[in-house]
Amino acid sequence: MSQQAITVLGATGSIGLSTLDVLARHPERYRVHALTAHRRVDELAALCRRHCPRVAVVARPEDAERLAAQLADMDTPPEVRFGARALEEVAADPEVDQVMAAIVGAAGLPASLAAARAGKRVLLANKEALVMAGPVFMDAVRDAGAVLLPIDSEHNALFQCMPAGYVAGTRGAGVRRLLLTASGGPFRERDPATLATVTPDEACAHPNWSMGRKISVDSATMMNKGLELIEACWLFDVPPEQVDIVIHPESVIHSLVEYVDGSVLAQLGEPDMRTPIASGLAWPERIDAGVASLDLVARAGLRFEAPDEDRFPCLPLAAAAARSGGTAPALLNAANEIAVSAFLEGRVGYPAIPAIIDAVLTSCEAGSAATLESVLAADAEARERARELLPRHAV
Repeated sequence: MSQQAITVLGATGSIGLSTLDVLARHPERYRVHALTAHRRVDELAALCRRHCPRVAVVARPEDAERLAAQLADMDTPPEVRFGARALEEVAADPEVDQVMAAIVGAAGLPASLAAARAGKRVLLANKEALVMAGPVFMDAVRDAGAVLLPIDSEHNALFQCMPAGYVAGTRGAGVRRLLLTASGGPFRERDPATLATVTPDEACAHPNWSMGRKISVDSATMMNKGLELIEACWLFDVPPEQVDIVIHPESVIHSLVEYVDGSVLAQLGEPDMRTPIASGLAWPERIDAGVASLDLVARAGLRFEAPDEDRFPCLPLAAAAARSGGTAPALLNAANEIAVSAFLEGRVGYPAIPAIIDAVLTSCEAGSAATLESVLAADAEARERARELLPRHAV
């Protein structure tokens, strides 16, 4: 078996690290072609020593100089590049077979899109690519003959429960409804009246998953689930009305597909991102991911409940954006990124997150999302408006 070349976009994040763990378990199948990071130079240097990529990419020229200096004593140091263009180049490189798209937020869209346009197997962990630019991204996948495999645990679960031979971007035969599960995050049982005092560390203390701080806050507000609803509509060609969200605190059932005959198929497993990563890398085969077996007896009961929109006001905002379509999801995502960043920096309180998103969606008019230019323009407008709103919510 010849090795497949893998580019990992966002190698120093939780998804990137889990991906490298799985790849290292199968050196006969995979080699690392490129690793990218934003400004975590020291962490990327350590990964380069361990996984020996041919190319490493960072954000700025000064970061590239520092990284190259740290790796100069390697027998075969990687070629060090910098900037957004370099990200797109390593995503579309003719040598590359698969691209793990794991850059968080809107920053990951251009490189993910470059991989799709180059006809790669795209392992999509960057949900914002579809939230912001669903029409553009799915057109690129179809036009270039790319293979799109979802890596978010919920969407990967849905993909695994689809009919045999299913292709992302099409409607599964006989599918009635998709059910996205959510843990409920750290505030599932907290009195909504007390959320004004939530700290960033409290919001990032996820009960089941180990994630970066931004996505941890999104899980606490359930905006993460709202973005996943929008992503599911594009991945599985269904309207928002056919996607339901159910809180499942144990995070054992990762999502479910209901069929018209009444059958409901679920994908279960330990809450470990290496499972969907391995599923994507080897699809349609299966490989060891280093994940422990699920002990159903030890897990005992599994609970399910409807999300409380008073506790999670971001959820109805996302659902409304999904129904509006066009650039509304791009506006939603941009406002959320600005608000969450300000909250993590201690500049605004936790309740400001949905308040700012709501104000942006109200004041910015959604348009067509048929081109990347229109999506990026909406993104820029929403970010500017959200920044204008921050002083009103300062703490």
